[in-house]
Amino acid sequence: MELSGAWQSAARGAMLLGGDGALKPTIFAEMSALAMSTGAINLGQGFPDEDGSPEVLEAARQAISDGWNQYPPGLGFPVLREAISAHQHRFYGLSVDPDREVIVTAGATEALAASILALVEPGDEVVTFEPFYDSYAAMIALSGAVHRTVPLRAPHFQPDHDELRRAVTDRTRIILINDPHNPTGAMMDRPTLELVVELANRHDALIVTDEVYEHLTFGQPHIPIATLPGASDRTVTISSAGKTFSTTGWKVGWMTGPHDLLQAVLAVKQFLTYVNAAPFQPAIAVGLGLPEEFFRGVASVLQRKRDLLSAGLTRAGFSVSESQGSYFVVADAAPLGFTDAADLCRSLPTLAGVVAVPISAFVTDEHKSDYASLVRFAFCKRVDVLERASAQLARLSR
Repeated sequence: MELSGAWQSAARGAMLLGGDGALKPTIFAEMSALAMSTGAINLGQGFPDEDGSPEVLEAARQAISDGWNQYPPGLGFPVLREAISAHQHRFYGLSVDPDREVIVTAGATEALAASILALVEPGDEVVTFEPFYDSYAAMIALSGAVHRTVPLRAPHFQPDHDELRRAVTDRTRIILINDPHNPTGAMMDRPTLELVVELANRHDALIVTDEVYEHLTFGQPHIPIATLPGASDRTVTISSAGKTFSTTGWKVGWMTGPHDLLQAVLAVKQFLTYVNAAPFQPAIAVGLGLPEEFFRGVASVLQRKRDLLSAGLTRAGFSVSESQGSYFVVADAAPLGFTDAADLCRSLPTLAGVVAVPISAFVTDEHKSDYASLVRFAFCKRVDVLERASAQLARLSR
């Protein structure tokens, strides 16, 4: 198969292309296949290996029995839109009209795709922070926009404010942020969020924010950028249920924002999945209404898993950056003598029986050398799996 034009540009954001233009698997597919073929522990892909809240699972079973099995409305079932609105007010004090300012989507990835395709014209610029979730580059390329990046450098992965100021110009249409951040686990501090809002207002840019890990933070609260002065009327906020409720396969996401922006996004979304996940929508509505103890609990459990794997990586000889949120921790393999994380990740199943993903898979070619020895490990796994992985990774230090 060969691609051309915008499609080939998009493919470069998410696929590896050979010199003949033929598609090859992404590093994520490659590493997961390697885990399957070798029996290695898969800490490369970000999905839990345990089910989430029993209340949410039972609500889905009940919804199927009750006949919630046909197409939902284009915006999503009212019960879920109302639950999303209540969630935004309950946790962040945001007032969101469930009938005009909420759209249910097929996960956050569809929300991101529809937002970028709807709000960007060819030749516009979209600014992201690098490393970035791989679908960002693909969607930006498909839109015909120009992708500008601001690097997040180890070990703290915070942007340089001067570099951010230089990246955002009058040509910028969207500033796309991911907070908490995949793949680094970093969280943006308030001064950085305030600068994003300041620059968006100065240059009349929109803000699209990917907040799927909003409830999975460790020791500090998540600050939605839409809560900052000057942000709400130009911000599309995206989140999903998969990470919080350990239901990544249900693909239930949502976006909130000003009605005029969401109407433009809906016009594109209707030609993507149209609608999705009928019986799971009322189930996620139940989840969003769970008591605060539930949300504190999922973060606390995940923090203990972060600490367990981080300690194991440190004992193995990696230099480990502290993860402030998300499913992921970044480790530098340079102290172990590995300067190419991609090569290490392909050898890791043999060396230690573990699979991980190189951070270089999340960056542009221009900056790959800056992240060459960094590896992303997922800690959203059972405790016994993380204990086994830590013990096996200790072989690297021998």
